[in-house]
Amino acid sequence: MNTRQAIDNSSSPVSLSAAFNQDNTCFSVGLNSGFCVFNSDPCELRVARDFNAGIGLVEMLGRANYIALVGGGKQPKFPQNKVLMVIIWDDAKQKPVITLEFRSPIYRVRLSRTRIVVTLCNSIHVYAFSSPPEKLSVFETADNPFGLCCLGSRLLAFPGRTPGQVQLVEIGRGNVSIIPAHSAALRALDLSRDGEILATASETGTLIRIWSTTNCSRIAELRRGVDPAAIFSLAISPSNTLLATTSDKSTLHIFDLPHPHNVSRPEATIANRQQPPTKGSPASGSTDEVNSQKWGILGKIPLLPRVFSDVYSFTSAHFEIGDEGPLPGQSGRSSMLTAALSMGALGGRAPKGVVGWLTDDTLVVIGAGRDGRWEKFVLVEGEDRKRVCVRHGWRRYLGDS
Repeated sequence: MNTRQAIDNSSSPVSLSAAFNQDNTCFSVGLNSGFCVFNSDPCELRVARDFNAGIGLVEMLGRANYIALVGGGKQPKFPQNKVLMVIIWDDAKQKPVITLEFRSPIYRVRLSRTRIVVTLCNSIHVYAFSSPPEKLSVFETADNPFGLCCLGSRLLAFPGRTPGQVQLVEIGRGNVSIIPAHSAALRALDLSRDGEILATASETGTLIRIWSTTNCSRIAELRRGVDPAAIFSLAISPSNTLLATTSDKSTLHIFDLPHPHNVSRPEATIANRQQPPTKGSPASGSTDEVNSQKWGILGKIPLLPRVFSDVYSFTSAHFEIGDEGPLPGQSGRSSMLTAALSMGALGGRAPKGVVGWLTDDTLVVIGAGRDGRWEKFVLVEGEDRKRVCVRHGWRRYLGDS
């Protein structure tokens, strides 16, 4: 019989959320006592604000100039009963400057210099970044419990009304395009920095599809694996030549990407492209290297199952998921508050495996929870002249700060 008292860690810092800013130079963390902002490399504390109350969701504009805050945790900051609030915090003035109210759980907030985009379970709300804020449009979506939404300088991407579809909206002009991306519901999205490429993954988690936003054509299909997996994150590199993805398999995969301008037909495989190396990137993969991925010569034998000919990642690495328990404050709460506290994470679990590219050969993976982690990975040339992904450092950003 175990008679030892349980360890009381209620006063320990808990990371409720973790998200990068637009260029991945910083990441913000929601805490049960306020929020923090860290530099991405090296992982150093930049800003810490103690509200003596929980912040369940934090999204930055720039390097913590303006910050979107949503209450969460055991004792949430801001009202969390009938009305849920998004607060735009001016960190220079140390005060809220914009307040938005909703009666449905808030799963994600995206910011730009001109727009505030709020993701609810079945809708996307777009506001002008002004005081008072002006509501510009509302779009209906299929169930979106992961808060999927990408905001670029000219495009907004989010789930369509039918599961598996993506809506692309031209900011300012309002033109809407529909991409039938997957047959199953969406699990992850990412829009390249120049807005040219969209990456999508479904709840099945075996295939990642790459789309040209210019004509909504599919330009590549990448296979993460054969077994289903929960995709945590998709991230396109700054030059649009690489894609990183993480999943609940605790594996980081990195793929080569074609660019729409280098694809001669609407749907192409990476094996058919010829692209010069990117300046500053190590050992860019040749066509021969891509053709030899995973199954090698088997991929050229006709009539074999398509998994032998699919395009796989050219390298992979293990990352630490850490604890996967529910977020604090989940039990005994109303369904509305429980959903709000989940911040788009299934079952109210802390987000894990969030990827941010620093350069075309360096990326960082962060995760929330009691075991909030930061890990840095670098692409290097191996002994056989093939690119490999190597972990160059890690830390528990809450415990060490």
